[in-house]
Amino acid sequence: MAEGLRERKKRETRQRISDIATGLFLERGFVTVTIADVAEAADVSVNTVYNYFPAKEDLFFDRSQGVVDRLSRWVRGRDAGESATRAVLRELRAEIEAVSPRMGLIGGYDRFMRCIEEAPPLRSRLWSIQQELQDNLEATLREETGATVGDPLPGLIAGQICWAHGTLFVAIGREMVKGRNPDEVSREMLVVLDDIEELLGEKVLNYAVRGGA
Repeated sequence: MAEGLRERKKRETRQRISDIATGLFLERGFVTVTIADVAEAADVSVNTVYNYFPAKEDLFFDRSQGVVDRLSRWVRGRDAGESATRAVLRELRAEIEAVSPRMGLIGGYDRFMRCIEEAPPLRSRLWSIQQELQDNLEATLREETGATVGDPLPGLIAGQICWAHGTLFVAIGREMVKGRNPDEVSREMLVVLDDIEELLGEKVLNYAVRGGA
């Protein structure tokens, strides 16, 4: 269904508040900036900010739901004859080759990472997002393979896939914090991804292969 005028205005208001808040956080630090500061800069009430973002951390990680769902989307969209892990590795490679901002390959990402490092609440929220990502992926793998609740394998495979995903992000973040060129980092990360794939065992690489039509 087409987006209605009311829904569009709400989405635009939410995005504007988030963008203004992010600018303030990067400029002055997450801990220093208050919800009242965000409301004043966005020319809205404090209650309006809370209506869209229940916690200050939600303003910073406003796109976290897309991150939490990302690996599961890739697994569900895998090709016939392709395993869950290989689908994720393929998507990661495509993102890196495209020098995608979604992988942190963008100028200014160093400021984003430093803001997290300097704010314990953000580090805690980031850990929670990573755990949600793994839990969501495990649930998807159980659904895709028909595994029973007591079967530990989907959880173990999800852990390995998330290790690969997280390791790549850490490596990218480490280099981008140095203020390096995203294109150069992208080329290096393709090598890192090759190394990660070599470290994954055959059981992980060949888990949940999708059957043909």
